[in-house]
Amino acid sequence: MAKNLWLIKSEPDVFSFDDLKACPKQTEHWDGIRNYQARNFMRDSMKKGDIALFYHSNAGPQSGAVGLAEVVSESAYPDHTQFDPKSDYYDAKSKPEEPRWLMVDFKYALPFKRLVSLKEMKETPELEEMLVVKRGQRLSIQPVELQHFKAVCKMGGLLVKDLKTLGV
Repeated sequence: MAKNLWLIKSEPDVFSFDDLKACPKQTEHWDGIRNYQARNFMRDSMKKGDIALFYHSNAGPQSGAVGLAEVVSESAYPDHTQFDPKSDYYDAKSKPEEPRWLMVDFKYALPFKRLVSLKEMKETPELEEMLVVKRGQRLSIQPVELQHFKAVCKMGGLLVKDLKTLGV
């Protein structure tokens, strides 16, 4: 079965690709998603083994893709932060018996040799249809087409053999 490919965004001062690498087993849950469309991608389409471009957003000096992460949870499950009044992601309307918000677990996979900036992606003609380069596309989780995924990986310095180790 073909893997789904994703772009996941995180602000590096909140949670960076290096933070993921530093986690026990280089794995962490992806919490705090509070957009219904992004949640639905996790709930309905993300599967164990899917691969994501890890993208640093709102990053200085440049935002961009920095590496790859793999979905390692079987499916999406309730995000515990929605029930914690001390959390920035608390949702008073969400109930444990009917959670609104979900999360999946990601594992650090491969770093890029260099950051692929949003500016560079926007200037690359073969990426003009990639969601992240389109005006108004601010989702923190978005699907990525195979040709766009491979192009960004190549720009980041990964080789075809690197992607094959991940089943891409």
